[in-house]
Amino acid sequence: MGERLKVGIVGGTGMVGQRFVQLLDQHPWFEVTGIAASANSAGKTYEESVQGRWKMATPIPEAVKSIVVQDAAKVEQVTADVDFVFCAVDMKKAEIQALEEAYAKTGTPVISNNSAHRWTPDVPMVIPEVNPQHIEVIAAQRKRLGTSTGFIAVKPNCSIQSYVPALNALLDFEPTTVVASTYQAISGAGKNFTDWPDMLDNVIPYIGGEEEKSEQEPLRIWGHVDGGQIVKANSPIITTQCIRVPVTDGHLATVFVSFKNKPSKEEILGRWRGFQGRPQELGLPSAPKQFITYFEEENRPQTKLDRDLEHGMGVSVGRLREDSLYDYKFVGLSHNTLRGAAGGAVLIAELLKAEGYIQAK
Repeated sequence: MGERLKVGIVGGTGMVGQRFVQLLDQHPWFEVTGIAASANSAGKTYEESVQGRWKMATPIPEAVKSIVVQDAAKVEQVTADVDFVFCAVDMKKAEIQALEEAYAKTGTPVISNNSAHRWTPDVPMVIPEVNPQHIEVIAAQRKRLGTSTGFIAVKPNCSIQSYVPALNALLDFEPTTVVASTYQAISGAGKNFTDWPDMLDNVIPYIGGEEEKSEQEPLRIWGHVDGGQIVKANSPIITTQCIRVPVTDGHLATVFVSFKNKPSKEEILGRWRGFQGRPQELGLPSAPKQFITYFEEENRPQTKLDRDLEHGMGVSVGRLREDSLYDYKFVGLSHNTLRGAAGGAVLIAELLKAEGYIQAK
């Protein structure tokens, strides 16, 4: 790919921002050259700005320690010496929308971990193995924003990665009804057990806004492009419950599904094991070689054992069996801060680079 592209991380001091920093260390295509955060962190080195709150298991990469953190609100300064940015900020929805559009209008591609633009009609919300074709709406978005090079692309909600890929492999059997319950790690709230001692020995049966996202976002991912916009699918009907559990990382889902054309168990397993997407075809650096792994053991997948499958970028499935009320039921698992957050966004950036949407300025 030649010389590495220069990357900025907007919101680089938070948990997801830290994960971006960790993942991009020694990345073959991308190099972190800029980090931006709130005005409170601006002017400090990155090492100073995260002192006492670095949450990754590995040390702060040497290459970023001395980078001086910029004020994320000073868009022109942040974008002056980067080719594109990842965005993972903690702000109100309208503020995020305005900030990301301001970055895009400078001609800078924005790969967002935020939810603010997930329903903007001409912004692609992408799981690279599932709906890479949606990136074609970027042309319409660029026209609207008045830029030839800038745009926004977003990553979907972290919880749906645990079951949408498994269902996507079965779409031609026409799933009609899906019931999913997700059991979500505390890192999904940007916390660990030191931050959130109340989660020890506890389960909270509510995560604000999560169930609506989990029911509606898959339909947008399975939608189609029409007139420069993404039109969401009408089916299947999805209902969910989202529960916070005392786990550090990894979102697990229990799924019930019925089909218009019920497949055999062997057909389902064949589709899962054989599933390949655009990232695998392109050999993208962060792409798992085996996107969906099925476990035959009755007690797998397990969050602690299997969340790091394929460097946290694989999806694992198990316990497929027929059901008395629905056609089938199964369990899915994905790593919420890797496949579901920063890693998924890095894979989107790799896809966009490989398809010619992100280039050196």
